Amino acid sequence: MTSQQILEKLVTFPVLGGDSNLEIINWIKDYIESFGVTTFLVPNEDYTKASLHCRIGPAVDGGVILSGHTDVVPVNGQPWNTNPFELIEKPDGNLYARGSCDMKGFLACCLSVLPKMVKAPLQKPIYFAFTYDEEIGCLAAQSLINHLKKSYIETPKFAIIGEASMLQPIIGQKSIHILDITINGSQGHSSRIKQEVSAVHEAAKIVLWAEEKMNSLIQISKDERFNPPHSSLHVGTINGGIAANIIANKATLSLDIRCLPKDNANQLHLDLLNFCAGREKLQQALFPGFKIDVVENHPIVPALNTHETSSAVNLIGKITGNYKWSTVSYASEAGHFANAGFESIICGPGSIKQAHRANEFISKEQLQKGTNMIENLVNVLENAI
Repeated sequence: MTSQQILEKLVTFPVLGGDSNLEIINWIKDYIESFGVTTFLVPNEDYTKASLHCRIGPAVDGGVILSGHTDVVPVNGQPWNTNPFELIEKPDGNLYARGSCDMKGFLACCLSVLPKMVKAPLQKPIYFAFTYDEEIGCLAAQSLINHLKKSYIETPKFAIIGEASMLQPIIGQKSIHILDITINGSQGHSSRIKQEVSAVHEAAKIVLWAEEKMNSLIQISKDERFNPPHSSLHVGTINGGIAANIIANKATLSLDIRCLPKDNANQLHLDLLNFCAGREKLQQALFPGFKIDVVENHPIVPALNTHETSSAVNLIGKITGNYKWSTVSYASEAGHFANAGFESIICGPGSIKQAHRANEFISKEQLQKGTNMIENLVNVLENAI
C-alpha cells in the first residue's frame, strides 16, 4: 500500500483525544504483523485504549524510534467543506481530512515503508512507537516509553517525533502546563462588595498575577530561538457570576503555562499556589469559607532542548537534506523521549499551520517527501551510524 492509500484508511477512524483508539490501533497492529513483525500493545488501566510499539531489524544498540499519535482534535463547530473523516484529493494537490497533517500523514509514511524495512539488511533497528491521547496532554507517552525500554535488551539512540514541520528538524519546544482554578467566594448584594468576597474579583487578581509574572520573566529569561522568546502565562477561559448586582460566589479559570527549556514550570506552579494561599489567608478573615483550588488539567508536558550539534540533527540532515534546525512553542511527546535518554528531534511532513483547523490538509508532495525520508532512513541504517 502507498502512503496515500494507508492515510485514506487511517483518517476514517474518528478517534478524538480521550476516545478509545482500539479500532485504529488494532488495524495498525494487524497491518504490521502481516509482515511478520511482533508488536506490543500498552493498554490504559481499563483497557479502552492502547499504545503500540515494535522493532524492525536486529536487537542491537543505536536504533531509531519513529513516534506518532493516533488521536485527533474535534471537528464540531468548524466550517468543513468536506467530510473530515474521508480523505479527499483536490486538484490543488492537497489531501483533505482531519488528521491528514496532524499526524496520521506521518504514520502513513512509516507504515508504507514497512515492506522495505523488513527486507532491508538493517545494521541498526527501527522502532515504531504510536500513542493515544496526545491531543489532551501527551498522556500515554511515558507509559509507552517505559514499556518500550523494558521490552528490548538493546537501547535505541534516536527518537524522531513526526509532528508536522515541513520536514525541518525541530530541536526545541516549550513545556506546557494547564491548570484549572476554582474560586469559592461569598454571595451577596452587590452593594456589599466590601463586606463579601467576590470570586470574580479574585479571579481577576489571578489574571493580573499571571500577566505580571510573565512580564517579570521577560525581563530575566529569554531564548531568542523561540517565538515569543520567553515563557508565557495565558488565561484562556474565565467564568463566574450570575448577575451584575449579585456578588459572585464562584468563578473558574484555566491557566496555560508554556515554559522555555531553561525555565522551571514546577516553580511557576508553586509560585501560583503561594499567591493563592496568600489570597486565602487575607480573605478568610472576611469570609472563612473562601478557598482557591488549583488542579492540573494534565501533567506537565516537558520541554525539548536538543543541542544544535546533536547527532540527531545530522541524522535528519542525511535523510531529508535539511540541516537547518528551528524551534517551536507548541508541545509534543518529544520532551518525554528526550527525558528518557533518547536523542530526540521533531521532524514530519506537512505544515503545523494546517493542524487543528477546518479543512486540514497535507500536500501530496509533502506526503511523498515524508515517505522518502523514511526510505532514506532505511538506507542509512543499512550501514552503521
